[in-house]
Amino acid sequence: MSGPISIAAIGEAMVELSLRPETPDRAGLGFAGDTLNTAIYLKRAAPEFEVAYVTRLGTDNLSDRMIEMIASEGISTGLIGRDPSRAPGLYAISTDESGERSFSYWRDTSAAKRLFSEEPPSIEALSGFTVIYASAISLAVISPEARSDLFRWLTGFRERGGRFAFDSNFRPALWPDRRTAQSEIEKAWRMADIGLPSVDDEMALFGDHNAEDVLTRLREWGVSRGALKRGAHGPVAIDGSDAGPFATVRKVVDSTAAGDSFNAAYLAAHLEGRPERECLIAGHTLATRVIGVPGAILPREQPGI
Repeated sequence: MSGPISIAAIGEAMVELSLRPETPDRAGLGFAGDTLNTAIYLKRAAPEFEVAYVTRLGTDNLSDRMIEMIASEGISTGLIGRDPSRAPGLYAISTDESGERSFSYWRDTSAAKRLFSEEPPSIEALSGFTVIYASAISLAVISPEARSDLFRWLTGFRERGGRFAFDSNFRPALWPDRRTAQSEIEKAWRMADIGLPSVDDEMALFGDHNAEDVLTRLREWGVSRGALKRGAHGPVAIDGSDAGPFATVRKVVDSTAAGDSFNAAYLAAHLEGRPERECLIAGHTLATRVIGVPGAILPREQPGI
């Protein structure tokens, strides 16, 4: 891409309670969310990029602390709206011995549900960015009317040369029914200039039998660039280029943010114009680091990210 690169990541930032078996009477407090995790890792991977986070929060103390955390990562918070009648969503996360996660959510009164239904921010405020990044969670959380407005706006944004990057992240509980989820996520895939699907999500939602079925369907819908994430098996380039083999995953401590971090490192490399093989390796390498430690976000003192 020519000119300065600016990315707006759209979604829901949540309060995270981390439950660990070694401290059953205490929970760690943090802030996370799929697109927020990606925004943080993207800014760390490419400090020269302008990265903004787009959401709505409350006016409570936890919302204040969350905005401070986001800003401390060098991410612009100017497009975070504040809603005095609502608060951030909250979830509790626990992991088993193999690193697999289980979640409990409290998000019915999340301020993010009013994103693009009430201002600020407005959808038009996204116009100055070169790349818009969102996930199926982003689409599911906002209202159907706001989702339609966003799709209409994205059509014009792409006609003006903007690019849309999309991650599947299908969560059945966030959608009224499977058919609605299929219809709305298909619309997003047909707009995606950079696709970052996960094979399990795609198979669960669209009934594909394997990774090749997923790739065939997405290519038929016009997705020509990006990566299909396949967990420990490593990613596959959507354009069909060969990138393997990838480093073996030795031990999974916590799989939280594996896909989010992959997306960030892949996007950073892709937007820097690096070859597809390097983009895939960058994403896989960061994801394997992230799943080797507890929590979604690596400590800042760790080198390289």
